Amino acid sequence: MLARVAERVPDPTRLGRPVRVGVDGTDGAGKTWFADELADVLRTGGTEVVRVSIDGFHRPRSQRYARGADSPEGYFLDSYDLDRFRADVLDPFAPDGSCEYRTAAHDVRTDEALDPPRLRAGRRCVLLVDGIFLHRDELVDAWDLSVYLAVPTAVTYARMAVRDGCPADPADPANRRYVQGQRLYDERCAPAARAHLVVDNTDLAAPTLRPDDERPALEGRAFGVWGG
Repeated sequence: MLARVAERVPDPTRLGRPVRVGVDGTDGAGKTWFADELADVLRTGGTEVVRVSIDGFHRPRSQRYARGADSPEGYFLDSYDLDRFRADVLDPFAPDGSCEYRTAAHDVRTDEALDPPRLRAGRRCVLLVDGIFLHRDELVDAWDLSVYLAVPTAVTYARMAVRDGCPADPADPANRRYVQGQRLYDERCAPAARAHLVVDNTDLAAPTLRPDDERPALEGRAFGVWGG
């Protein structure tokens, strides 16, 4: 399955420019694992891959929770500094970008701002980003290829209960901010419909590419169209 997804990634050597790939999905969908494994497949084929997570671009805690600790709108609208993410990650890998990038701007654990030195990649590389909300209006046109990991909410919260210690029941009041925030994203942005590929990642040992979502043409969203 990973090989089939890798085949859909545009060839940066043929295009003569960087290629941007996004892996979206809810918390607990397996985005980091999937993106890391996809990166390994691409690298095995000789492609240079730059791995970045949008989790390195959280806003400060005071901004994330300004609407309230359990606010779904705060989760959906205020989690990430999209301007900094674009400046440090997306713009450098635009067709005329410098390929000089940073992987993080904020440490979510310490709530400290980061200003690491820029790294430099080759122009014939694939930028592979994982994170939630990658198909929101501000980012949807950033990707040459995008993947959405579809996993039932009950499954993702069972995973996060083990990983993070949160309640396993999605209906628990402690999960309201995140469950309802993700629902806002689904209602406003329909990420599974916007994605170029949809992967059912319910079974981590056997993810499946949904055939109905394999689109040989991108239905009007051609490679190389970069959002502002």
